[in-house]
Amino acid sequence: MTTTVPGGPVAAELPFFVYGTLLPGEPNHDLFLRGRTAGERSAVLPRALLYEGPGYPYAISGHGRVHGTLLVAAPGVYGELLGLLDHLEEFLGPGHPRNLYERVVREVELPAPGAAEGGEAGEAGESVRAWVYLAATAVTRSLRTGGVLIPEGRWTTGRIPGGS
Repeated sequence: MTTTVPGGPVAAELPFFVYGTLLPGEPNHDLFLRGRTAGERSAVLPRALLYEGPGYPYAISGHGRVHGTLLVAAPGVYGELLGLLDHLEEFLGPGHPRNLYERVVREVELPAPGAAEGGEAGEAGESVRAWVYLAATAVTRSLRTGGVLIPEGRWTTGRIPGGS
């Protein structure tokens, strides 16, 4: 996994995989992404689990799949968008003890053309590298011992916490 320091040089302008309040139709999508994306596409994060949080979800590494959206930054705004998302996700730098999330590079699967929305196993099209915000170490420990797993790795604000 690769990370960069907020405000530091970026190795590549990778797309972003989002799975919570930054999804289209969710409150932070308009606040942080409107006018800053050149493309948005359904995608799946393999080898990950999704947990309930206090009004937003957490993804952690695990034996599952998290459904979300792959975002491509609009021309000329990549640095601004990266800084905004780092701030929103409380990412202060790789391994920082006050991080809420860690920004890491992971492979994300895009559905094959003509596949059902979100693409089920066996229907994956291409795989791309993207920035993903995963729960930081302390948060991950807490979720593994007492967190509420979100069934099927799909988060929506309309869910009842702990419900199905």
